[in-house]
Amino acid sequence: MKLERNNPSAQVVVIGAGAAGILAALFAARARASTVLVEGTTDGGKKILISGGGRCNILPSDMVLDRFVTDSSPNSLRKILASWPLADQKSFFEKELGMKLLREPDSGKLFPESDRARDVRDGLLERVLEAGVKTWFGTRLTALLPPSDTGGKWVVQFNRAAPVETSTVVLATGGLSVPATGSDGKGLEIVRQLGVDINPTYPALTPLLRTPSIHSHLAGLSLDVTIRAPGTRPRFSTKGGFLFTHRGYSGPAVLDASHLAARHQEKSQHLTVQWTPLDRTEWDNNLKGSKQTIGAALSRHMPRRLALQLISEAGLDSDRQLAQLQRTARKEIISLLCEYPLEWTDNEGYKKAEVTGGGVALHEVHPTTLECKKYRGLFLCGEMLDAFGPIGGHNFLWAWTTGRAAGLAAASSAQSRE
Repeated sequence: MKLERNNPSAQVVVIGAGAAGILAALFAARARASTVLVEGTTDGGKKILISGGGRCNILPSDMVLDRFVTDSSPNSLRKILASWPLADQKSFFEKELGMKLLREPDSGKLFPESDRARDVRDGLLERVLEAGVKTWFGTRLTALLPPSDTGGKWVVQFNRAAPVETSTVVLATGGLSVPATGSDGKGLEIVRQLGVDINPTYPALTPLLRTPSIHSHLAGLSLDVTIRAPGTRPRFSTKGGFLFTHRGYSGPAVLDASHLAARHQEKSQHLTVQWTPLDRTEWDNNLKGSKQTIGAALSRHMPRRLALQLISEAGLDSDRQLAQLQRTARKEIISLLCEYPLEWTDNEGYKKAEVTGGGVALHEVHPTTLECKKYRGLFLCGEMLDAFGPIGGHNFLWAWTTGRAAGLAAASSAQSRE
């Protein structure tokens, strides 16, 4: 990408060229605001490139509102998400990038027809340049001085460029997850220094660790499960893939539940796994009065290696016939099948976390414009805000929604102050 620095001032300065920042710059420029997009990496959109295994899960096919997590007002969260309906977002990507979105049958995720994340990132940046946005890549934010300290305008300071004076700033610097993509928490640090409330941050959608790793011999084994957190209100439950790793557990279901472990490290949040679709009653019927062995009965519904592990943990012999299984032993194995206690000792942290939990409290921004209530002309969007959704495109949906809202409102604000 060409590095452009021929515009020392602008109406709108967008910091961060991730998913939210790219959309903010695009919509600000299309609303006729002179816009500069500043990015610390050399080309931007790093998380877009690595998402979905390099395929980019652009959106979910259905938004699951009650699976978004925030310590802020749920009402504010709903208002923000309602500002750009899912159907309109899908239409935007298909029309703007000229790529059909295809639904993955098993997961409900929407991917570009090309299955290439780079097509999504590059297509969006092309639209940004076509809209007249000035792009400063390889340039990091170092400080942000409010109008009260400068005599009238925001002053944005960088490591490789002269300070910029502007009436309007959009911060889209991300959180702390996957720091290799450029997320260093600088934006959160800056707004904290400005006196904006930040709810405690934590890694979310990240693998869980178990030390010692009692299931390391099952590494690589995967299956679809249900994970529950019995003590939560409302009761937490998620279904999806479960993967045994050499160090613990991963897979979509584990990632979706990992924030409970990260947030309740000291309380040892209780998680249970139901290994198959069969419930207690169905398993009870399956394990009664048969000449087949318990090993054979379990292996019909799950990988044999896992079946043998559960039988061993129940203190049973896999070759024992079901007809010889006593009631107490049958109840024990059914408990392990339907409510297996998933013990964890830690998580992979921000290095492997797909998103950052916590962040700027939603009461600090106007839900329709995302302008900071304490500072006129400062807009906050994307992963900086205290909200995230489950895997499956929900966090891109949040980024697209908040980026668009912040960009439109920033342009309107800047123009009203000219």
